[in-house]
Amino acid sequence: MTVKLFSPYGIKGVTMKNRIVMSPMCMYSSHNEDGHVQNWHRTHYTSRAVGQVGLIIVEATAVTPQGRISPQDLGIWSDEHVKGLQELVELAKEHGAKMGIQLAHAGRKAELEGEIIAPSALAFNEKSKTPKEMTQADIEQTVEAFKKGAERAKKAGFDVIELHGAHGYLLNEFLSPLSNKRTDEYGGNAENRYRILREVIDAVKTVWDGPLFVRVSANDYHEDGLTPEDYILFAKWMKEQGVDLIDVSSGAVVPARINVYPGYQVPFSETIKHGAGIDTGAVGLITTPIQAEEILQNDRADLVFLARELLRDPYWPRTAAKELGVEMEAPKQYQRGW
Repeated sequence: MTVKLFSPYGIKGVTMKNRIVMSPMCMYSSHNEDGHVQNWHRTHYTSRAVGQVGLIIVEATAVTPQGRISPQDLGIWSDEHVKGLQELVELAKEHGAKMGIQLAHAGRKAELEGEIIAPSALAFNEKSKTPKEMTQADIEQTVEAFKKGAERAKKAGFDVIELHGAHGYLLNEFLSPLSNKRTDEYGGNAENRYRILREVIDAVKTVWDGPLFVRVSANDYHEDGLTPEDYILFAKWMKEQGVDLIDVSSGAVVPARINVYPGYQVPFSETIKHGAGIDTGAVGLITTPIQAEEILQNDRADLVFLARELLRDPYWPRTAAKELGVEMEAPKQYQRGW
C-alpha cells in the first residue's frame, strides 16, 4: 500500500514533497507593533522545515494595521514588510519546504486601540468593542489591501497564498448571517454575503497566478448560522473563480459551545470536497500519523493541516514516517540521530 501522507501533492506548478501542512497559528511576536518578522519567526518556521513539513503556512498576516488581531501580529500592509518575509521564505525553502502565507483582516475581532470595522455594527460579545459598519469606500479599500498583500507575498517568494475567511474574522463576518445584517448588496442572500470574498479573490488573481487556498469556518454551531452544506455553494463559487483548495475549519464567528474531539472537523472537509468537487485540507485535533493517513486514504481531504501537534513536535513528519513504515531522508546534519 502506498502511504498517502508521504506522496507528493502538486498544484499549479508547485509540488509539495508530502501532504503534511503546518497550519497558520498566530505567534503574537512582532515587538514594536510594526508587524515585522522577528528572530522568533525565523527560528519557529525554519525548525518545521528542517523537520520535513511539506508546506508551512505563515500565521495570519494583516493586510492593514486596522486588520490585526492584536498589536503583535505580523503585517504585510507595507513594502517595508517584504524583506523580513523574504528572509523567512528563503530560510525555510533551504530545507525543502514550500512556503505559504495567510492574508488576513480581523474585522470586529481586532483587539486594538482606535476604530475597528466590520460588515455590521455588532460586537462579538459583551466584552468586545462595537465596530463601525463598513462603508462602500471601506470595502473597496479592504479589497485593494488584500490585492496589495498578495503582490507583496509574491515579491517575498511565497509558493501559496491562503485567504483567511474563517474564525469570525472579516471575510467570515460577511459570509455569516449571524454577523452580517447589511441591507445593501453586501448583505442578505448568500450571493450578496459572498460578494466581498468574490471581489477579494478576483483582485488577488490579477496579481497572483500561484496556488490559492481559502480557509473557511464551515459550521457556525448556531441554529441560525451556516452549516457545511451552505459552504458547498460558496466552495463551488470559489472553484469557478480559480481557488485551488478549501482549508476547512469551523466556529468562532459567534460565541458557541463546541463539542471538540479528535477529527471533529474532518466530516466538514469531506462534505465540501465531494459536494463542490474541490480539493480540501482537514484540520482540528489531528495528532497521530494513523489518523492523518486514514483521512487521506478515505478521500476525506487532500492535505492534512497540523497545528498544536507541530508546536509539540517540530519533527512530527519523522515520527509519522517511523510509525507508517516510510523511509525518510534525514537532513544530512541529523543523519546520525535520525
